[in-house]
Amino acid sequence: MRSLIKALTFTVAALWLPLSVWAQAQEQAEQGDTQSEQQSAQEQAAQERVDNLQEPLYNPFVERYVLDELKQLRSDMAAQRVNLTEQFVDRQINVADKAISYATDTVTYFFYLIAGVSSLLVLVGWTSIRDIKEKVHGLANEEITKLVSQYEERLRSIEEQLSEKTRHIEDNRDEIELTKEIQSLWLRAGREHTPASKIAVYDQILGLRADDGEALTYKADAVLELGEPQWAISLCLRALEIDPENGNAYYQLACAHASQEHWEEAVDYLSKALDISSAYRDEAMEDEALDALHEYPPFARLMGIEPSGMDEDDSTEDAEKPEAS
Repeated sequence: MRSLIKALTFTVAALWLPLSVWAQAQEQAEQGDTQSEQQSAQEQAAQERVDNLQEPLYNPFVERYVLDELKQLRSDMAAQRVNLTEQFVDRQINVADKAISYATDTVTYFFYLIAGVSSLLVLVGWTSIRDIKEKVHGLANEEITKLVSQYEERLRSIEEQLSEKTRHIEDNRDEIELTKEIQSLWLRAGREHTPASKIAVYDQILGLRADDGEALTYKADAVLELGEPQWAISLCLRALEIDPENGNAYYQLACAHASQEHWEEAVDYLSKALDISSAYRDEAMEDEALDALHEYPPFARLMGIEPSGMDEDDSTEDAEKPEAS
């Protein structure tokens, strides 16, 4: 009886240990998720800080220093990711090894327990040794198969989680690289002084991100400086297809139509831009591209000023002349 009680005690302990090991593995996985979220929050805060810069950092020495620091930071982050991945995999493998070891011990103790009970039953004449042996082998095989299937399922789940995390890390790294490259192109566009040079930089931005409505509107502004209003209109319409609430696109459309003396269309698009943001009101009053509209009564009513010249009938006739031609 003492040996039977001892075998039962070992069996209960062996069954309890895999559960504690599995709980520890779950806790480690949650800690890994928390670290990933903190890293994502830091990267987002850094990106917001870059977006909110009030003045460009155009000093070549500072720019070279920043680029070197970014390169070193990318190398450190890549090494850190590889190190974390290796540690995570090593821990999971250790947990799996311990779990399989505990399972083997459990089966062994269970076999000893069955053997003891079978011996007791043989002594009292309940069944034969052959029947006990067959039953022990059948039960042992069944338990082993069940445990192996359970741990195979757990290992498969761990592998899927690891693959998903690796894929997310790769996607985030590619997106960060693309964002940094686009940001450097925007800084380069700010340093250019000729419309043609700006257009070339905006084309590079659109080559990396074709659905960038802001790049399309800024390109339209540069195209207007080259005296190509029809091209600018086409670019603004593409930007509105991407984002119908793009106020800058409506404003550039107003400037383009004003350069073609389409006064009515210019006022209409300017009104839509003001509906989105009232900040365009001050810009419209100072923009040389819209100076010709100051004597157009609908523009004066829209901006809340007094027209300085022609009456509304004459301005309407002038606005209809390009349409008739």
